[in-house]
Amino acid sequence: MSGRQGGKLKPLKQSKKKDSKDLDENDAEFKKKQQEEAKKLKELKEKAKQGGPLVGGGIKKSVVV
Repeated sequence: MSGRQGGKLKPLKQSKKKDSKDLDENDAEFKKKQQEEAKKLKELKEKAKQGGPLVGGGIKKSVVV
């Protein structure tokens, strides 16, 4: 016999439904601003990939003549 038999069975968990939230003006503006920033960041990343490395490669050594 298993130890969990007997007693009331627990009801199955209900799936969480996403309620359509009423967004007020501030939330809508914030969401729009966030999307624009993400778009700009993506564009900058793509531009950086095309240009190659920005820095010349680490520690510079002085040349003694």
